Amino acid sequence: MISITDKTLKDLEFNTVLEAVATSCTTDNGKEKAMNIAPFKNREDLMLSLQQTSEYVSSFDNNNALPNHGFEAIANEIKFLSIEDSYLEAAGFRKISNISETSNTLIKFLEKFQDYYSSLYKRANEVEYTKEIVKNIDKIIDKYGEIKDDASPELQNIRREMNLVKSKINQSFAMALSQYNGLGYLDDIRESVVENRRVLAVLAMYRRKVKGSILGSSKTGSITYIEPEATLRYSRELNNYEYEEKEEIKRILRQLSDVVRPYVPLLKDYQEFLTDIDIISGKAKYARRINGILPKISNEKRLFFREAYHPILFLNNKQKSKPTFPQTIELTQENRIIVISGPNAGGKSITLKTIGLLQLMLQCGLLIPVHERSETFLFDRIMTDIGDNQSIENHLSTYSYRLKNMNYFLRKCNEKTLFLIDEFGTGSDPELGGALAETFLEEFYYREAFGIITTHYTNLKILANELPFATNANMLFDEKSLEPMYKLILGQAGSSFTFEVAQKNGIPFGLINRAKKKIEKGKIRFDKTIANLQKERSKLEKTSQTLKEEEGKAREESKKMESINTKIQQKLESYQELYDANQRLIYMGQKIDDISEKYFNNKNKKELIGEFLKMVEIENSKRKKLTVKEQKAKEVVKKKVEIEVKEKVEEIRKEKKEKKLKEKTIVKPKAILKIGDRVRMIDGKAVGTLDSIEKNKATVNYGIFTSKVDIESLELVEAKKK
Repeated sequence: MISITDKTLKDLEFNTVLEAVATSCTTDNGKEKAMNIAPFKNREDLMLSLQQTSEYVSSFDNNNALPNHGFEAIANEIKFLSIEDSYLEAAGFRKISNISETSNTLIKFLEKFQDYYSSLYKRANEVEYTKEIVKNIDKIIDKYGEIKDDASPELQNIRREMNLVKSKINQSFAMALSQYNGLGYLDDIRESVVENRRVLAVLAMYRRKVKGSILGSSKTGSITYIEPEATLRYSRELNNYEYEEKEEIKRILRQLSDVVRPYVPLLKDYQEFLTDIDIISGKAKYARRINGILPKISNEKRLFFREAYHPILFLNNKQKSKPTFPQTIELTQENRIIVISGPNAGGKSITLKTIGLLQLMLQCGLLIPVHERSETFLFDRIMTDIGDNQSIENHLSTYSYRLKNMNYFLRKCNEKTLFLIDEFGTGSDPELGGALAETFLEEFYYREAFGIITTHYTNLKILANELPFATNANMLFDEKSLEPMYKLILGQAGSSFTFEVAQKNGIPFGLINRAKKKIEKGKIRFDKTIANLQKERSKLEKTSQTLKEEEGKAREESKKMESINTKIQQKLESYQELYDANQRLIYMGQKIDDISEKYFNNKNKKELIGEFLKMVEIENSKRKKLTVKEQKAKEVVKKKVEIEVKEKVEEIRKEKKEKKLKEKTIVKPKAILKIGDRVRMIDGKAVGTLDSIEKNKATVNYGIFTSKVDIESLELVEAKKK
């Protein structure tokens, strides 16, 4: 039996989440019901609800979006129909028809796409599908909520007669208007409407000369409004028909009410069904905003929230374009209790609230903003002691109120409880309050409850270190700036950085030293050791982050190289294909040349054609018949490769041309050659020794032979070593 108190809901600001969900609903019924979302009593109903929301979220990204499921509430119409001999107005029947049509459309849609929306279909399958309600109403009432002319033969006849009388009224009025206007009895406005009847605007002085019924006058009294006598006679006739029409409409609506009355239970089902779908859509839209997902829910006692965000904080920060820092936390049977310590404003309380709120949301059927590899199990109780606990109503101090709360914890706490306590042990004498808090924590531990507490008390940090299935944790702080890093680190207690923070906030150094002397040396040393450990942890965290960034860059470079290799491989394959194709064409050219030469010598046409056909058949046997699409693709690739080859060849030619021009342009200073230097011809490769120089001729010894050349055609390779 799941039990979560109103205090827990208030402590975790669950109402703010419900308000956001309600805002995402489209109907008043949905909004109202969303505000009453509560934890599910059994696992099966919870899993179905979570699955339904998850399926609705998936509809945002696929091509089978759910049809419109908005509706106008019909609670009053259902109430009226439930009364014997009552009848509804036409507008009420229109609402009933619309809600029936919407429900039927949605039921049929979910039946068609039950593979995508199996859980939603399960809900739709609980509602009966029938077209009878819509069919009966649509026979009588049009889409604008008006009674149709052919709703009954009597009504049709009455309305036909009414239209004839209206026509006579218009004709008689037009004649009277023309007659009295010609006599000059009418005002410039000529006519008006009084009590929904057309009247002549007669000048007051001529009112006795116009036959008819006076229905009023203008404010100044200068105009008298008169309904002409002939028109008046037809108007009375019209009134009689209108009365008959009204009575016939009543009779039709009574009859229709009797037809629809047996469907009242189904109409209630329709409204309930569409309300449920509206709430599911509200949950899904909210999940979309907070990046909520459905984590694994197991029977194993393990809570593992990876990269968990506080949804309220996330949306507030998003609005202000500020970052929100996710937390990763794990509770298992071997690590049931976590004691978070560290300086104030470091994020301890928000971490505590994040875990509590996400677990609560999940147990109420809401998706939560965590990594997809997160998992948890279901608690029977979630108990909290967070925030300002002073009870003004009960005249209790903070400590008294907290003790009263602890008493409730002790009565209800068991192995299926998650407890969350902020600033555990505060409100009393630090030594005595700390000792009592330590006893409470031991009691929760021995009852195998799961929990997270935040504290500044050293004895609680030591206890968490000593208990096998409990652990310390701290919120990282930058050791230089003393700014919070909003990252939870398990396995180590946190220093409160009391004196460091005081110094940063401008408290004189002398006063801080005096304060240090007033407390036990052991406690300072313990806190200092923790602070040093935290500093080391911060350094390691930064190094780890840098290594991760470097690893990410290396991965990106690796991907780039893979992409380049793939492109090169594709180009090589394309070049190989082009080369093979060219070789085949050269071979065929040689073959044709041989056949041509043979024909040139013997002039035998038959042999020529035979040889040629044989060659064509051999080539065709190698070909694979391609589809039009493959042929086009091959031509495109071929053309692309040919263009690339042509561009590459042009590029190489251009480079060579530029190189030659450069060589011609750059004139290197001519080295002075001496006997014994190693030289070679400017356009040659062989290197020899300069034996002698006579005028402009030089003798070069190449070992096996000597050569006499112009000294201008030689270049220095290596000067003679002295």
